[in-house]
Formats: sequence, structure tokens, C-alpha cells
Amino acid sequence: MSTSLPKAVILLSGGLDSSTTLAVAKSQGFGIYALTFRYGQRHDQEIEAAVRIARYFEVVQHRIFEVDLSSFGGSALTDQMEIPKGRELEQMASHIPVTYVPARNTIFLSLALAWAEVLEARDIFIGVNALDYSGYPDCRPDFIAAFKTMANLGTKAGREGKGFKIHTPLIELNKAQIIKKGMSLGLDYSLTSTCYDPSPRGEACGQCDACQLRRKGFAEAGLEDPVKYQV
Repeated sequence: MSTSLPKAVILLSGGLDSSTTLAVAKSQGFGIYALTFRYGQRHDQEIEAAVRIARYFEVVQHRIFEVDLSSFGGSALTDQMEIPKGRELEQMASHIPVTYVPARNTIFLSLALAWAEVLEARDIFIGVNALDYSGYPDCRPDFIAAFKTMANLGTKAGREGKGFKIHTPLIELNKAQIIKKGMSLGLDYSLTSTCYDPSPRGEACGQCDACQLRRKGFAEAGLEDPVKYQV
């Protein structure tokens, strides 16, 4: 992989949205520096998926960074709370769910910013989406705009006029549009992992919010989801 390309740091969870975002960044001619977090989440399936995606797209570097948010808890993804399952779409969007991890994207973007400054990269990509499911406060346009302002005020590079861009190519797309975008860019969605509560063998539960939104997206796109489901 050539390192002469402009550099971009991509937050890569291994899920549908972040993998599509990586595909978008690569299609735009960036050299990809992927950053994945082991943050005390309930399972490693998504980390394994991130490794597969990074290899598939032949990124320049892939870092797996450990920051244990389970020491704080406060989320069904990092604590012993029950994962909500079988909810209607209206329920999902009615309030901030228990799967929200306190300040997760603030923390992840801050670490991505630190790496980007070291790399002398000016572009950071994150796969946030505010349409199909806007329950998370750190996935919304006003948060991203505020973080960009902070990034350019609180870094040496920003103060020297070498400002950072926070790219959110999926923020105004629904899941079907995201999936079609990824397919057009050659993304193999069988490599991704979306489920909050997969089986030990990696089968998606099919009932958590993430699974239901993924299945809805594939159905609306008129495509078959290549991952295996328990239900």
C-alpha cells in the first residue's frame, strides 16, 4: 500500500456503518489508518470483524487501542444490564437507549484526533448516522460540528492553521442507502458484525436494536443479508 496518498484516520468498529465509511474514504483516494477500540464491550466479534475489514481493504495501518470503559459501566454494552430485544422501531427512537455508552464517541474521536495529529493527517472519518436511529446524542450533526471546533482549537496543528476535517459520509443516509453505497464500493458485508449480543459462534441474535435495523436496511435495499442469525 502506497503511503504517498493523503492520510485519513477511520474509526472502525467492524460494524455495517463504520465498514461502509472506510470503503467511502478509500474510494476518495485516502491512505487508510484504521482505529478500533477494545473498550470493555460484551464480546470481541466486532473487533474480529474490524480485523477482517482492515485486511479486505488493505489499509496502511490498523491499530486496536484498549480503553476500558467497562470500569465505569453505565451501558448495556459495558455492564451487566439486559440488552433490549424485540422492540418496535418507534420505541428505539423514543429516547436514548441503555446501549448508549457514556461519551464513547467523544473519547474515540479524541484518540483518533491524537493519532491524526501525530500522523500529520487532517481527515478523520466516523460512521455516525442520524436518520434510521437517532437515539445516540453523539451521532448527531451538532455534536460533530462542536467536536470539529474543539479539535481545531485544542491542537497544535489546528492553532497553526492546519485544520482537521471530521467526515461523516453516512450521517444523512438511511440503512438501505448505506448498504447500497457499500455494495457499490465493493464491500463484502459478510465480513461485518453488527449484533449487540451474538452467540459464541458469532451468529447474530436477530432481535436487538442493531440487528433489527440492519435487517430492515437489507430488506428495504432488496438484498439478502449475508450474516447468519439465530432467529
